[in-house]
Amino acid sequence: MSQAIDLDRRYGARNYAPLPVVLTRGEGIYVWDENGRRYLDMMGAYSALSHGHRHPRLVRALSDQVGRLGATSRAFYTDRLGPFLKRACELTGQDRALPMNSGAEAVETALKAARKWAYTVKGVAPDKAEVIACEGNFHGRTIAIVGMSSVAQYRDGFGPFPAGFRLIPYGDTAALEAAITANTAAFLVEPIQGEGGINVPADGYLAACARICKARNVLLICDEIQTGLGRTGRFLACEHDGVRPDGLTLGKALGGGLVPVSLFLARRDVMDVFTPGDHGSTFGGNPIAAAVATEALNVIVEENLPARAAELGAHALAKLKKVRSPLVRDVRGKGLLIGIAIDTAVASAEAVCHRLLDHGILAKDTLRKNVVRLAPPLVISRSEVDWALERIVEVLEARWPASGGVAVGGRR
Repeated sequence: MSQAIDLDRRYGARNYAPLPVVLTRGEGIYVWDENGRRYLDMMGAYSALSHGHRHPRLVRALSDQVGRLGATSRAFYTDRLGPFLKRACELTGQDRALPMNSGAEAVETALKAARKWAYTVKGVAPDKAEVIACEGNFHGRTIAIVGMSSVAQYRDGFGPFPAGFRLIPYGDTAALEAAITANTAAFLVEPIQGEGGINVPADGYLAACARICKARNVLLICDEIQTGLGRTGRFLACEHDGVRPDGLTLGKALGGGLVPVSLFLARRDVMDVFTPGDHGSTFGGNPIAAAVATEALNVIVEENLPARAAELGAHALAKLKKVRSPLVRDVRGKGLLIGIAIDTAVASAEAVCHRLLDHGILAKDTLRKNVVRLAPPLVISRSEVDWALERIVEVLEARWPASGGVAVGGRR
């Protein structure tokens, strides 16, 4: 066993089950393990690596800022935060932005803003505000967020949970309309469910949700942490439906794969419910994060990564949908966010990922365990997509055992 794996297992918490590979270096769409073997990264750190590994512009922005100024806390202004927030607001059409570090923190910020907006603007009675979310959602792992999850594992052993959340089926606009009451503050939704299995709703779903929320004076908040920043073929996934939400969350690729950066962005009356002391983060919006994130946004626009995702995603989806194998139940996605639904009576999604690893492809199943997620860096070329697809199709069309175990190549 690798010493690195042994140390991780001996001293680390068992809250992840990594594939048995130790990565030591990355560049562009590739990574290398401790033995020097190269892999094509088709996972992209859960969409955080849209720019690829060590994009030179982002590395330069990081290096330059590290040499100038690091964390200062938000007790002072810096020359980096304002330009970052301005750029983010311009690109998303929002009025104001509040910087945090992780995606879960951005979602928690959105929940706090929605509740205070309900009390101070909408007129909901104190402590009665409700937020509607969808079954199968994944918005993070804090106590409040897992409290609105429908996945048993996320909740098991972590209660009691805060009140004030209601769940409805994903993709069901009638259920949304029926669930709204006078106390409803917001509807929090992923334009495409990521960890839920790359679930793509029908065209027009988000637009219908926006109309319902506007008519009932409810905030529409889109969680674009995984789907945003070009991943699905538009700068934001909600743009496919022509929707500008009342608030949205960004993260993952916002940090360029180098630093953790997230944002909650919203229209002015929603964000203005916050006053000094209501909310904050020591590292949120620090100069290093702001410098890297500003350049990350610029790269997405200037290298036209959403258009690349749209073109190459359509190409990959068309090829994968031609696969004929009892292993594959469905192929779905948008842009370069693709899910291959696996028939677990034939094999597990984890087993497929193990076999892809043997073929030089890094991929990982979603947390629902029955879908293989493909989310490569958006800087990938068509020839590199084709190289990966050849090996993915080979694995999918190979002979598989009739059990759903994870044993592949002698591993279990």
